Amino acid sequence: MKLRITLTLAALAVAGSALAQPPAPSPEMMAARQAMRQACAADMKTLCDGKEGREMMQCMRASNDKLSAPCKDAMSKMPQRPPPPAG
Repeated sequence: MKLRITLTLAALAVAGSALAQPPAPSPEMMAARQAMRQACAADMKTLCDGKEGREMMQCMRASNDKLSAPCKDAMSKMPQRPPPPAG
């Protein structure tokens, strides 16, 4: 009986940690990110130097009126993530 409880708890722990992981980006998202990084490299350096990840993307969006045309084009092609499920 104790073994069954231990195995059940271990399985729940593994399942819980697997559910907590964000989904891996799709190949389309990865390609769009790479294209955006290349097109926006100078803009990122000039407008959002020192920022990374989400903070950098927020900075780029906030600086939209100052972005170069190729960067704006690349950012407009970024796939939008679906909203997280309510719960």
